[in-house]
Amino acid sequence: MVVLAVIFGGLFAVLFGFMLLAYSAVKTTAAPFSLESETSSGARIGIVEAKGTIGEGQQGVDADKLVKLLRKYEKDDDVKAIVLRVDSPGGAVAPSQEIHDAVARIKAHKKIVVSMGNLAASGGYYISAPADRIYAEPGTLTGSIGVIFMHFNVRGLMEWARVDETTFKSGKFKDTLSPFRPVTDTDREEIQGLSDDVYGQFIDAVAKGRGLPEAKVREIAEGRIYTGRKAKELKLVDELGGLDDAVASAWQLAGQSGEPRVQYPPREHEYSLRDLVRGAFSGAFQGAAEGVRSAEPSGLMFMAPSLVH
Repeated sequence: MVVLAVIFGGLFAVLFGFMLLAYSAVKTTAAPFSLESETSSGARIGIVEAKGTIGEGQQGVDADKLVKLLRKYEKDDDVKAIVLRVDSPGGAVAPSQEIHDAVARIKAHKKIVVSMGNLAASGGYYISAPADRIYAEPGTLTGSIGVIFMHFNVRGLMEWARVDETTFKSGKFKDTLSPFRPVTDTDREEIQGLSDDVYGQFIDAVAKGRGLPEAKVREIAEGRIYTGRKAKELKLVDELGGLDDAVASAWQLAGQSGEPRVQYPPREHEYSLRDLVRGAFSGAFQGAAEGVRSAEPSGLMFMAPSLVH
């Protein structure tokens, strides 16, 4: 018992020390940006960030909040142009389309430049397509123009556990892709029809946004992922460069001279030491719960495969 107490006490001390270091780092990085404050005035570039999976709210890109920020910058006469910083593998279809439509509408009277980070694929590319200009790093992963529908079937597990399931329905297609029975030809036809419809919408959005023939977009689409350098060759992006290049471009497109002034959105909150400690001890349980939830069918998605470098 004494040995166990010493071991666990030592582990807790190490963990607590790590938390203190992490808290110090977060306090440093979570401070408000020094570029321009929320109440600053004068000509400037508004930065909008789309980081994470689209449609996941606080865990990713919240389409409602992002569109509201776009509209806020749209109405601010001092914000001469907008830079949309995209680092996303994509996500849900409707939220991606909502952001895309907002970008396309605002573009009519205020310049919008996209700066792609590490990954701007599928839905991440969808929201980028209508911008006036798109910047990507040579190693950025982008494209993945396609639609995916994930379905999990637990029929075998139910049989193994000797659990019976009975479905009562009104409507021929009400239990399409039920996870408790084999996939039928009717299921395949229905979902393939939905996928083809949304895929066509994606192709159309890219063709219009990039000024490319639909046939050309179909030729380079099909879910393929490209590096930023290859995407430039295919005219899916305009220039190679980072955020600074995108800001300079937006400043120039807006007819401004001199050094660009940039305004970031305000931080929603800062982390406390209690948040970090609580997160450290609850992370494993939350991760397990998220893993279970992520295995559930979530419908049509603009989502790129997981890639690491």
